[in-house]
Amino acid sequence: MKRSLSLIAVTLGLLGPVCVRAATVSSTAIPDGTYTVKVEKIVDSKHVQVVMDNGSETTLTAGRSTVDFSKVQPADQIKVSLIQGTVMVYLDLTSH
Repeated sequence: MKRSLSLIAVTLGLLGPVCVRAATVSSTAIPDGTYTVKVEKIVDSKHVQVVMDNGSETTLTAGRSTVDFSKVQPADQIKVSLIQGTVMVYLDLTSH
């Protein structure tokens, strides 16, 4: 019994990083449209790391010079319009 529990623990420990990597998607693989996402991290004013509603993580890139992510904060909910994997416009849904 102890051996099987140890084996399960080791297996889960080895599979954990693989599962995390599987949840990361390229922004270009996301179909064009409008999405509500949660901000995880602001990389710089033109890149933001987010979690999609389905749990997938991605880094979004500004598609226009007018899109500036320096105004958002981690844990903010934002609505983004994606075209070919880039953000054309966004709206911060979180009140500060």
